[in-house]
Amino acid sequence: MKLPFAGRLLAVAMLAAASLTLPVAYADTPQKPKVGLVMKSLANEFFVTMQKGGEDYQKAHSASFDLVSNGIKNETDTAGQIDIINQMIIAKVDALVIAPADSKALVSAIKKAKDRGIVVVNIDNQLDPEVLKSKGIEVPFVGPNNRLGAREVGEYLATKLQAGDEVGIIEGVSTTTNAQMRTAGFKDAMTAAGMKIVPVQSGNWEIDGGNKVAAGMLSEYPNLKAILAGNDSMALGAVSAIRAAGKVGKVQVVGYDNIDAIKPMLKDGRVLATADQAAAQQAVFGIETALKLVKKEPVENLKDGVIDTPVELVINK
Repeated sequence: MKLPFAGRLLAVAMLAAASLTLPVAYADTPQKPKVGLVMKSLANEFFVTMQKGGEDYQKAHSASFDLVSNGIKNETDTAGQIDIINQMIIAKVDALVIAPADSKALVSAIKKAKDRGIVVVNIDNQLDPEVLKSKGIEVPFVGPNNRLGAREVGEYLATKLQAGDEVGIIEGVSTTTNAQMRTAGFKDAMTAAGMKIVPVQSGNWEIDGGNKVAAGMLSEYPNLKAILAGNDSMALGAVSAIRAAGKVGKVQVVGYDNIDAIKPMLKDGRVLATADQAAAQQAVFGIETALKLVKKEPVENLKDGVIDTPVELVINK
């Protein structure tokens, strides 16, 4: 039966009134959390793998949370990361999972996010605890023990050297905690084995940087027996420098990360060893922790603000 015009108006009004109450009915229902994943340089295979791991995890759990991710173009673009954090704040993410390009320079932007109620979880490179403390904030770190991983790589290298041999360390970005910890781990192993460590230089985590530093070391220290690179990208650069210097087989190289590009070199001996820190899972570990914090659920294995994740020695057996 078709209602008269007045009746239709009344029905529309009743439907409109009912629809206005719907937000109230859903007000106490949690929205699906939105997580922002902020990567370091996406020119580095390691972080491409890490980002893909996070994206694959979200696809498998798409009903549980949304994910937006972005990264910078090179390893030292801290300004770019700050811009990404600000974009994530504008996008109103509920949580931020970040692999910071600098352990100190990103803290102010991270505080801005936390001041807006955003949960922040730190992965890959630990933020400086003293700078966090000075800003009055706490940010859990989910990642591997870089010093331990580097020490294990260095200890394996030491079995192929003689006490007194000269070795060089190519450090990542020197203002990052993971670069400092890997250098410390390499030094632990080399000092314990009686090696002579030439002055440490930074290759900024990049292939070209590693190549340039390695070439300089090989020229300045003609008796150099090994190069310990803080990541596999710099190790790739070192391998090229050794080839160019005509010293293939005379200078050992070790790295850190176990990226796909290093695996053929492990197989043929151009690289002696590296460390696998579960690149595809690092973002996942951070996302899982962030979601628990958003939902105010207990976080297991959190000790002194740190959740240790796996790292293991990789060699050509």
